[in-house]
Order: sequence, then structure tokens, then C-alpha cells
Amino acid sequence: MENLTRLDELTKRLRKECPWDRDQTHESLAAHLIEESYEVVDAIESGKPEQLRDELGDLLLQVLFHSNIAEERGDFRLADVADNLSNKLISRHPHIFGDTVVSGGAAEVKENWERLKMRDGRESVLDGLPPHLPALMHAGRVQEKASSTGFDWEHSEDVWKKVEEETAELRKEVAEGNVDGIREEFGDLLFAMVNYARFLKVDPEESLRYAVRKFKKRFNYIEAALKAGGRRPHDATLAEMDALWNESKTAP
Repeated sequence: MENLTRLDELTKRLRKECPWDRDQTHESLAAHLIEESYEVVDAIESGKPEQLRDELGDLLLQVLFHSNIAEERGDFRLADVADNLSNKLISRHPHIFGDTVVSGGAAEVKENWERLKMRDGRESVLDGLPPHLPALMHAGRVQEKASSTGFDWEHSEDVWKKVEEETAELRKEVAEGNVDGIREEFGDLLFAMVNYARFLKVDPEESLRYAVRKFKKRFNYIEAALKAGGRRPHDATLAEMDALWNESKTAP
């Protein structure tokens, strides 16, 4: 607590004495908050504890700055943020702090969590999802919430059939050159693939990031190989780059 108090006092001083920090608002800091959140994710994927520690600190700084700005406006204080969170955690965990008995493990806890959110005034189980979430993540969270009501596929094979159905519909729209239809069916196919990933217990956002990293690594190999010969990808043929691409798959 002493460390957090020291940090809170430090950020308040920065708000008073640093011209840049003093000029910031909730709105101007929003992009930084998103960026820092993604850097925490990168740190988690790196597997380096010291990197995660640093990035969590940067994210905590955003929480402190937003709380300080709110306090200056008379809206709330950091202590109110902590108190509100404590009350919410107690309310959402009646199996820990109340008399509710959980026999179905984590899945039942998750269902109870969603029911308690509805009790708190939400009109739809889909309420509360930030519209600015990355699309794959947003789709997955929508599907999870709908699933909590029992509205879901029973078997992964049925989901795969839906993927095949959406693939066929997309191919049909492509063959007909229907731009609006292509856009719609492409989205339906992605949504179905996210559903299938959920049944496979695979994070589609994480999987796509992995695929992008793999592509970049292999393309960087092509660039490096061509550069060693004084050339660039623009100077090479597709066949040459394909050969180097296949070579990169077995490169250390």
C-alpha cells in the first residue's frame, strides 16, 4: 500500500508540474490506454516476467491518471475505484462471500457471473461489450455470452458444417460478382470460424497474431536472402520468392 500511495502522489505531482501531463484529458489518454493494454498482451506472449512487470506498470499509470483527472473534476477518486471494484467482486462471487454453492466448477461460476450482471440492470446478456473491441475478439465474446443462455451448437461437427455452408455461400457471391453479398458472406464465414475456434478452445485473435508473426518471419527471410545478393523483393520473380519462402520453413 505504501508503494501505491507513493505512486499516486507522484502522478498527482506530475499533473501539477509537468505541462504535458497537466494537459491530458480522459479523451486524449484513451489511445494510450488501448496501446498500453496491447503491450501487456505482447509481454504475456513474450513469456518474460520482467517485461510483463514493466508493461503492467505502464497500464497502472493510465488507471492512476484517469482517476486523478476524475478527482480534479470532483467525479470520483482512486479510492472510489478500488472500493467499487471490491464491492463488485464480492457481489459477483456469492460462492465465496455468500451462501451460494457451486458444484459445476468454473462453467457454473461463469454462468452465475452473467446472471448477476443481468440482476444489476442490464437488459440483454450482450450488453456491456465495448464496440471497439477487435472484431474477432468481439465476435468470440458475443458467442460466449449467447452460449451462457443455452443458445449454442451442441457438437463441433455441426459448427464445421456451418463453416462449409458459409464458404459455399461466399463462393457463390464471388462467382456472381456481388460486392455487397461478398462482404456479408465473408463476415458470416469469419463469424462461423470464430465459433469453430471456440469449440476447439482456440483463441482466434491469438491464432491470427501467431499466423501474422509467422508470415512476417518468413517474408523477412526472403528479404534477407535477396539483400545478401544485393537485391530486393521488387527485383525478384514470384518463383524465386516462393523458393525462398519454402526454404524459410526449415530455416532455424
